[in-house]
Amino acid sequence: MAEDMFLFWGSGSPPCWRAMIALEEKGLQGYKNKLLNFEKGEHKQPEVLEVNPRGQLPAFRHGEKKVNESLAICMYLESQFKSRGTQLIPDKAADQALVYQRAFEGLVLQQKLVDLLMYARHVPEEERQETTMKRNMEAASAEAQLWEGHVQEGSCLAGKDFTMADVVVYPVVALMFRLGLSTEKYPKLSQYNDFLKDRPSIKATYPPHWLESPPTSDLLKSL
Repeated sequence: MAEDMFLFWGSGSPPCWRAMIALEEKGLQGYKNKLLNFEKGEHKQPEVLEVNPRGQLPAFRHGEKKVNESLAICMYLESQFKSRGTQLIPDKAADQALVYQRAFEGLVLQQKLVDLLMYARHVPEEERQETTMKRNMEAASAEAQLWEGHVQEGSCLAGKDFTMADVVVYPVVALMFRLGLSTEKYPKLSQYNDFLKDRPSIKATYPPHWLESPPTSDLLKSL
């Protein structure tokens, strides 16, 4: 089963991390995988392009089937192995609605963060436009405030049970706190981060370079 699966991934990438959490939650440990270095451009190697022509990670293969977008991987695993491991999509329609809503909203949170990070990292400081940086920061801040309102103390994102919503969103939240998001300004998100960080699937897939080195950026300190 898992031995027919192969995942190309990068450390610290929320999309890669969510795919790995889903694999753990579905009890599919033992899949083949290869850690690649984004900085060295390893995700553009021919072996990756064969699976994902865009040269993006995660790149996933199950037998002859190729599934590459991270949420698609997670949904595929839940669909194909619904009775195995953790049920990530509940059966009741009302519960499903909330899980789907939060999961797809999580992609919006991720994009706001990506917009901010990519501009800050790839545009030289002397070439940055203050208005653009401010606009990206304000958009990320507004989105983070929405999520602060979504979180209920001692709960997952769509109720008491761990669901696909948490698989999708938790890696983004964890990255935000690694980048300096204020625990005082976002106490509920901070509690959520602490609530899930010791979950077995999350500990087993924690980005290795995060374990080896402290954060090197406080970009979100003023968010």
